[in-house]
Amino acid sequence: NWQHGTFVGVTMASQRTAAQLGKLGELRRDPMAMLPFIGYDMADYWGHWLEMGKKIPNPPKIFHVNWFRQDVAGKFMWPGFGENMRVLQWILDRCQGKAGAVESPVGYMPTPKDLYTEGLDIDEAAMKELLTIKPADWTDELASQAEFFAGFNRIPEAITVEHEALKKRLGM
Repeated sequence: NWQHGTFVGVTMASQRTAAQLGKLGELRRDPMAMLPFIGYDMADYWGHWLEMGKKIPNPPKIFHVNWFRQDVAGKFMWPGFGENMRVLQWILDRCQGKAGAVESPVGYMPTPKDLYTEGLDIDEAAMKELLTIKPADWTDELASQAEFFAGFNRIPEAITVEHEALKKRLGM
């Protein structure tokens, strides 16, 4: 739903690149990729987006993709580049009710049969791993989110509700 999608946007994180200040590879939280551009309080900004969801008759669906998931050897599991179109196609099909999904603790996800994989250079085990949510892998993520939220004077209640609901869905 919109509230969950706003929470996903609020908790966005990525590794720093050479184009950003800070230690290369360090995780940085950048809500909705807007932190450097916000001229007012982030809680108000997040509240604005939460309110927008109540005002828009048919709010757009929100999807979150981790293109950079790595295996135990530190190698990217998804081939990237042009292959990203496969996931984008699933998103478009999902919006049109033509693709399935399974519910996970972090939201709805495609199944291997829902993604067009013909000619894709990825083995079945890696695909299964990409589409599996392991609660233990989210322990650090939840702690990082909580640490991030602690840096603000106030957080909209809906965001706190979503954070607690995620913890509960993950069994934490």
